[in-house]
Amino acid sequence: MTTRLLCRWARLFPRCPQAATASARLQTSTVHQTEAMCQMSLSWIRPSARHLCQSSELARMEETTTLPYEQTQLVRLVEKASTPEEVLQLWAEHGGSAGDAARCLVQLNLRVMEKGGKGILKDPRCESMLETVHSQVSSVWNGSLVGLLRALTMLGVPCDAPLLCSIQNEVLWRIRRLTYRHLAYLMDWVAFQQRRGYENEALTTALLKQLELRWTELCDSRTVSILMGRASLFTPSLMDKLEDKALELAESFSAEDIRRVAFALASQNRRAVPLLRALSYHLNQKPSFELKTPLLLDIAYVYGKLNFHQTQVLQRIAAELLPRLSELSSLDVTRCAKSLAFLKWLHLPMFEGFAQHYVSNSENYSTLQVCNLLMSFAKLNFQLGKGEEFYQKVHKALEGSFQNLEPFLKTDVVWSLCVLNQANPYYISSVAQYDFLKKLTAGGTVDRTETYRLKLLHISAFAQLEPLGITTESPTVLLPAPQPKVEVSTPLQSSLHTALQSLTNGRTQALRTAVKTIYGWTIDGELMVDSENKPIDLENLKAPHLPGGGGRDALPAGARRIAFVAWEFPNFCLKSKDLLGRFAMQKRHLQLAGFIVVEVPYFEWLELKSDWQKVAYLKDKLGKAVAEDMAK
Repeated sequence: MTTRLLCRWARLFPRCPQAATASARLQTSTVHQTEAMCQMSLSWIRPSARHLCQSSELARMEETTTLPYEQTQLVRLVEKASTPEEVLQLWAEHGGSAGDAARCLVQLNLRVMEKGGKGILKDPRCESMLETVHSQVSSVWNGSLVGLLRALTMLGVPCDAPLLCSIQNEVLWRIRRLTYRHLAYLMDWVAFQQRRGYENEALTTALLKQLELRWTELCDSRTVSILMGRASLFTPSLMDKLEDKALELAESFSAEDIRRVAFALASQNRRAVPLLRALSYHLNQKPSFELKTPLLLDIAYVYGKLNFHQTQVLQRIAAELLPRLSELSSLDVTRCAKSLAFLKWLHLPMFEGFAQHYVSNSENYSTLQVCNLLMSFAKLNFQLGKGEEFYQKVHKALEGSFQNLEPFLKTDVVWSLCVLNQANPYYISSVAQYDFLKKLTAGGTVDRTETYRLKLLHISAFAQLEPLGITTESPTVLLPAPQPKVEVSTPLQSSLHTALQSLTNGRTQALRTAVKTIYGWTIDGELMVDSENKPIDLENLKAPHLPGGGGRDALPAGARRIAFVAWEFPNFCLKSKDLLGRFAMQKRHLQLAGFIVVEVPYFEWLELKSDWQKVAYLKDKLGKAVAEDMAK
């Protein structure tokens, strides 16, 4: 009967208006009781308040409630200590309970991390603290118990030590009484232990279950950022709930919280657009944030990894980083350049600064970093105005290690040099050998093999069309033919094909669409026009750009080859009408192959509403392109 009465009192006590008064009387009446009895009383009261929690507001009250015990003189003195020796000496002089020993060990760990201290665990005073905790672990408060786990791990206590096992068992017994913040810190410790190859499965399972069931108690930004930093351990449903909470609390995030949450999204490839927009807004709008260099680089990496574009934040990142470029390491420069390249964002002052940083610090760059810098420049078609010194140092850096590069990386580097118009016979011949081509096809996926087959065709086209004076065997001869697959045209390409058929009055002999050339480039539409810009039949005419060579007849006098190329939105740099490096090289190669290139960008084509407008647009573009060619 007494037990039932006490249980009912524990459930109803938090609701009572006189709860505060009763609590004060309870503390007065039990002032001479032991710490264990106080803990027992608290364990009945506090879980009931959490159990009756209907919103995060009550959870927040629980998190900030002051524990009903007073700090001992030892704890107050230890918190003021500045060295590990002071902490140990204070314990030797005053001694104390297991709760005091736990707090001393936490402070000892902090002082060791700041000041250092080898062999601290072998000190008799430290051993005394450990023994005190081990003998009375059940009397240690919840917060101290969770903090003690990390402190002992950082101090070097073995994972299978009896004390750590005892503390884990005690935490497992109390896990339903821990606050959500304590659960978050415990999750951080569990993740740290997993990286060391040790895991308490029972504790991990119970912890994940509590986090999933009690997610509504999550009420502060710090806890959200800690949990999202361990996203790999959570179920997708819990991650969705954490994202919702992060979106709710984004306004209170610090700069470090924003970095941690954004990094967690990138590590899981979770492109949560509403959350990313909220983080970007608060990062850009709060002038109080101190945007340190690592934070800026991490945000750029996250945006690049998730393909998330926020121009205002990118502009601020560039404005903050430009004055600090001289302070960046070679790793920071290549990492930032790679992130911006993934975003297709060409910021000329930034990339000029990257090039100058390499010229000034080329001896600090590894071969891999040089390769990444080249590939970033090539992706965005960043052409240096006076790049002689830059490329001299690049060629010198690649001299000794180029032949040792992994085959796919070597192909990427040579292809990038072709985009930048800096490839020479040495580079091209090294990727045109039969043994090298066999390495590219061995063990790779079909799509990857086809991608690099096209890159080799582009490199071969560079050797044939650019004035290098070398000849190479076409990769189409040395590499196996790709498996045929159905090509799906984009809406822009389909619309262009229809308009070109109207332009030629439906004469199929005068038009080729989706033309695959020996150079690895695809032409959306090919025409042959006479001196009056009228389409003529091209079936029987020679076509050196086709694998079969076309027909036998020579071109009529005054005839011109026209290549219509549709430029889609992804073909351009971000917020720009400049082509990316791949498509700039395509245009250059087609022109060198004898074509007059008629460009059809998406932003012009989408403005045309009717069929006759599209045909008129193509006629006008064709006439202007021919006139420009004649004027050269």
